[in-house]
Amino acid sequence: MRALRALASIVVALACASCAHPGGGSSDVTVSNAPAADSITLALYHMDDLGGTSCSDAGPYRLNGTAGADTRTDFGRMGSARVFTSSIESWIYVPAASEMDSRHLTVEAWISPEQLSAFEDATIAGRWSEYANEQSWLLAIVGQQREARVLPVESPRLHQGFIAGGTPGRLMFVFQPTEPVPAVVFFSTSEIPLQRWTHIAVTHDGAVVRFFINGALDAQFASQTSVRSSQAPLLIGNYFDTRKLSGFSGDLKAGDRVTHAPVYAFQGMIDELRISSQARAEFDLGQ
Repeated sequence: MRALRALASIVVALACASCAHPGGGSSDVTVSNAPAADSITLALYHMDDLGGTSCSDAGPYRLNGTAGADTRTDFGRMGSARVFTSSIESWIYVPAASEMDSRHLTVEAWISPEQLSAFEDATIAGRWSEYANEQSWLLAIVGQQREARVLPVESPRLHQGFIAGGTPGRLMFVFQPTEPVPAVVFFSTSEIPLQRWTHIAVTHDGAVVRFFINGALDAQFASQTSVRSSQAPLLIGNYFDTRKLSGFSGDLKAGDRVTHAPVYAFQGMIDELRISSQARAEFDLGQ
């Protein structure tokens, strides 16, 4: 009888431990079923892979990714989440696929940023590079934009043209229209809190760009255009030239082939990242 009681105590303790989030407190985590892929889901990353470099896509096209060596899994908003760090080896890379192209779009995720970037922004996810044929969209959090002279490294200032008018801590959404015009940039009204789980989403239906925070409409902007298709891969949690990635040693690495510091690295946790082919108006928050 005593053995059965001891076993029951262990089971209860393990269940309670699974509801805790290091540094975030148990109140930040709701145990529930993760969102499921539906008819408009292009890719869905639960971030529940048990360590290693695999990042599985639960969407219909199985657009699986590879995680950099300086990421790891930990207790997340729903199950596990991927922890990203200030490193050039902190990222999830998903090769380019035509299935990701969509004229309309929703990008959503649960995020818990540890701190703001000291530079222009920290990338949550994007299909964007400095090459004209690899520019579709980019979702990031505006950084502190501190002067280079007070920082140990210098930014290549690749996003300097985007952040004008942006306030530190706000979401930034950039996309390249189908027309031959410059990229368009939009910002959320609210700032994203640090060290707390927040559900964020941006949608575009060909007429309006909308930001949602924790399921509520935060800001909207008229935008009579569509998102351009491109040959860009998907990069989560960082921004650099993915052509610099190398699998020469067996593991995919950026290494010293990337010439700038990880100034665009997202620092914190990302969970339940979903990309959809239509503009969503409601979100499964797992409440």
